[in-house]
Amino acid sequence: MTGGAKHVVVGVDDDFRVRESIERLVESSGYAHLAFSSAEEFLQSGALAMANCLITDVRMPGMDGIALQQRIRLERPDLPVIFISAHHDDEARQRALDEGAVRFLYKPFDGAELLKAIETALKDSLED
Repeated sequence: MTGGAKHVVVGVDDDFRVRESIERLVESSGYAHLAFSSAEEFLQSGALAMANCLITDVRMPGMDGIALQQRIRLERPDLPVIFISAHHDDEARQRALDEGAVRFLYKPFDGAELLKAIETALKDSLED
């Protein structure tokens, strides 16, 4: 990382084990990490303003990941979004990508693949 500033990667997933796994992976790579159990919790936290990358599940109680992506596009159209899902849903995958998602990974995801997606998302967002 250059310039001494840590990128903030936000994870939103209703599964505690997934949130914990993402947190360990992200922090071990030198990024700051914030975790939320729902889209609503994330939106109410004020963390949207400081996020540099968002990793979100698709299916969650309350607002799902696709709706979250659409909502944050209003305030932060530049925020890179990476989806993770345990459900092989081609329609949701296509909707997420059509809305501008950087990547769509299926659980269980490969840690190296997720880190590569994060690095690409952050690099691309800095070039814009």
